[in-house]
Amino acid sequence: MKPTAFDRRTVLLGGAALVGLAACGPRVAIAAAAPNSEAAFASSPIRKYTDAQWRQKLPGPSYAVLRHEDTEQPGASPLLNEHRKGTFVCLGCDLPLFKSEWKFESGTGWPSFFDVIKANIGQKDDHLLASEDRTEYHCARCLGHQGHVFQDGPRPTGLRYCNNGAAIKFVAG
Repeated sequence: MKPTAFDRRTVLLGGAALVGLAACGPRVAIAAAAPNSEAAFASSPIRKYTDAQWRQKLPGPSYAVLRHEDTEQPGASPLLNEHRKGTFVCLGCDLPLFKSEWKFESGTGWPSFFDVIKANIGQKDDHLLASEDRTEYHCARCLGHQGHVFQDGPRPTGLRYCNNGAAIKFVAG
């Protein structure tokens, strides 16, 4: 992996991302992922992709989010305005993650869902920001970073899966 260069633009964009992440709310201690969800996909050939193969397969912003846990700018995703019936799938491997009826307007600037296809996600504690601990979730098949989950969503779950639009695509139907 190439080391990250910290120039003025990187620092400014990082600061803007931190402000946006602060809008996502407090850390959630949940057991949202299905037990052994990642293990079910352990033999997937996608798990053997090299970083160079991922870089070639994914558009730049999607590569940064899915493979290096970057965060897209709030309001940047065209999926914010996607309201048709269908499924949101991982952009890295096409694994279904969300049903369209679980999507809601959270006001955060990222596509948000109150439920997820639990067998298709994994999660881990995220200690990236020293000021708060968060719960990160990712695609169970390709291990691509999707976003963070918080306890400020609507009923029936009370959860908000705050997803990077660059990490998913919409499949109508």
